[in-house]
This record gives sequence, structure tokens and C-alpha cells, in this order.
Amino acid sequence: MSGHSREGHGPVIIGFDGSQPATYAVTTAASLLAPAPAVIVVVWEADLGFELVDYSPAFPVTPSDTRGALEIDQSIYEMAQRLAETGAEVARQGGLDAEALAMAEDGTVADTLLRLAGERHARAIVVGTHGRRNPLHEPTGSTARAVVKSAPCPVVLIRYPR
Repeated sequence: MSGHSREGHGPVIIGFDGSQPATYAVTTAASLLAPAPAVIVVVWEADLGFELVDYSPAFPVTPSDTRGALEIDQSIYEMAQRLAETGAEVARQGGLDAEALAMAEDGTVADTLLRLAGERHARAIVVGTHGRRNPLHEPTGSTARAVVKSAPCPVVLIRYPR
């Protein structure tokens, strides 16, 4: 593979957010890549609960504030994991040997997918696009652009039909 330092032997990494375009990307990737192993990844924003709690210097933080923030983060993680399981089930129905993974955001969604692809020696990264085309810009979103630019493996872009 030209432009890549090594051929990936790990799973296909598929970003998933639960949207129709993401579901279409998983289904299409399965039809192209089954029976490959796959990781269906939902990226969630860690510490959002703490951002929602008001930490004003005028009002001291109480243990209940911290507990509330932790409960919010735990709920968000659990929702992300359920969403990843939903995506993995779609992938399994299409013939992929899929694992669900909810990952805390590490910078951007693209950064998180790229890091995981490197760690797992991914054979490919699949990213769905919403199919929007602005004549002044590329037909892909910022996540897809960033993944294509820096991926350690081949990238499959799956455009959602309009």
C-alpha cells in the first residue's frame, strides 16, 4: 500500500453516531468488507458533566456538585455504549465480526479514530459522509477530511445518498 507504513492486519474501524448516514455507512461497509473483524466506534465527550456544573469562584463546589457531574458523565457514557452496541448489531447483521466501543473524545472525533486505528493496526477506517456538496468546498466533512489526511491505513468514505 503506497503511502502507508505497514499493511493493517487488525479490524476495520467504523465511526458511528447513530444517524441515518452512519447506519448506511455501516451497512455498506459490511457488504464490502464482510466477514472482516470490525470495531464500531462511538466517540463521546468526556467530562461534559463537569462543564455543565457551575464552578463559579463565588460559589464553592460541593460534593453533591461533583457527584452530579460524575452521574451525568456516567449516563453519557452508557448512552454512547448502547449506541455503539446498536451499530455493532447492524454490522453483525451485515456479516462483520463486530465489536462495540464507546471512546472518550481525545481532541476531535478524527483524532480519536486515528489513534484507535494506529493502536489496533486497522486494516481500514470507514467514515460516512452526509452527502452534502458545497461547490466551493470538498464534498466531505471535517472528520472525513482529517481522517483521509492522516490515516495510517486505507480509508473508505461512504457517501449517504440523498
